[in-house]
Amino acid sequence: MVEFSLWDIVRNLLLAARWTVVLSLIAFVGGGLVGLLLLVLRTTHSKALRVGVSAYVQVFQGTPLLMQLFLAYFGMALLGFETSAWTAAAVALTLYSSAFLTEIWHGCVRAIPKGQWEAAQSLALSFGEQLRWVILPQAARVAVAPTVGFLVQVVKGTALASVIGFIELTKAGTMITNATFKPFIVYSCVALLYFALCYPISLYARVLESKLHVTR
Repeated sequence: MVEFSLWDIVRNLLLAARWTVVLSLIAFVGGGLVGLLLLVLRTTHSKALRVGVSAYVQVFQGTPLLMQLFLAYFGMALLGFETSAWTAAAVALTLYSSAFLTEIWHGCVRAIPKGQWEAAQSLALSFGEQLRWVILPQAARVAVAPTVGFLVQVVKGTALASVIGFIELTKAGTMITNATFKPFIVYSCVALLYFALCYPISLYARVLESKLHVTR
């Protein structure tokens, strides 16, 4: 058994936590960009596009993230792509995030009164201009709090990337536990670090919700 002090454990977990943060940001930002594109497609007048995006959302919401990670890791290799745990985790979490963000934002767009659409049409704006200048600015005000709140789910979801060998906070905790045989201490530190990452985000989401009067 390797003798690790509490500081050694915390220091190594903090180093691994960097990759949890980086992966979370990649998944959230990438998912946001893909989700915005899907949102635009879902609000078009094309029924085929709306059904296609809806099916995409249902697939990712209706299957476990763990299975999506496995499919990304082994599926990319099967297709001949040289992949790594890092690439597979980033792709899977980005697609997962995009589906949920699309659904969140679509609900916010639908919350905009129909009269706003009609007012935009009366100004002879194109569909793209209606979204850009009238609908999306109002929907964004409603969407800020739940979008920030979803980031918490992304951070916690990165823990599942450990199953395909991606070394983030949870995987590092397992490796340190195997070396020290101190599971309670190690996983307590892991839990506290996740809390330290997630609680400020949750708190910020509640503050935004209060400021924007979303609950009224």
